[in-house]
Amino acid sequence: MVTLTKDDGANPLDGVTKLGIGASWDTTTGGSGGLMGFARKARGTDLDAFAILMSGNDPVRLAGLDVSDPLQNGAVTHSGDNQTGHGDGDDELIEVDFTRVPPQVTSVVFVCAAYKKGSDFRKAANVSFKVYDSSGGSTAQVADIWPSLLGSGNAIAVAKAVRAGSSWTLEVINERGTVRQGDQDSLLRFAVGK
Repeated sequence: MVTLTKDDGANPLDGVTKLGIGASWDTTTGGSGGLMGFARKARGTDLDAFAILMSGNDPVRLAGLDVSDPLQNGAVTHSGDNQTGHGDGDDELIEVDFTRVPPQVTSVVFVCAAYKKGSDFRKAANVSFKVYDSSGGSTAQVADIWPSLLGSGNAIAVAKAVRAGSSWTLEVINERGTVRQGDQDSLLRFAVGK
């Protein structure tokens, strides 16, 4: 399995008509339970994956939370909100069908954030992003993107799909930052310029 990094630059998506980005994380183990010695319990946290559709430097649509199909044509779809990270496989999945993306959308920025109040990256372990070539109904994972454990903030700009004429490329961003929890404008501003 290939692990993509920022140093790879723009990865051509020749022949890829449908791209999937899956966010996954595991719960962490809580404390030992204090004086009573309660059993260690797995603590989940609510990370949220977003796809922010850009027209130049202007965010024009958002997929994530309760918006599963922002263009209402299946061009960009979100699997729904996993609020704990419990379970195997991808906790949240975004798929982009490039054949349905309108021409005014010039890029799609993928962001993962501890967006809701009370959520926290420190309560998530093994955060990773899987890249799928979902063309023709395939579910083949083609790469991983591992976010840096260094840095601060409650958001990670993961990657960006960029329109290149009639085709697309995928660039890893892997930058941490801070968005105000629950503030959509803050989240959108974080994506601008990525």
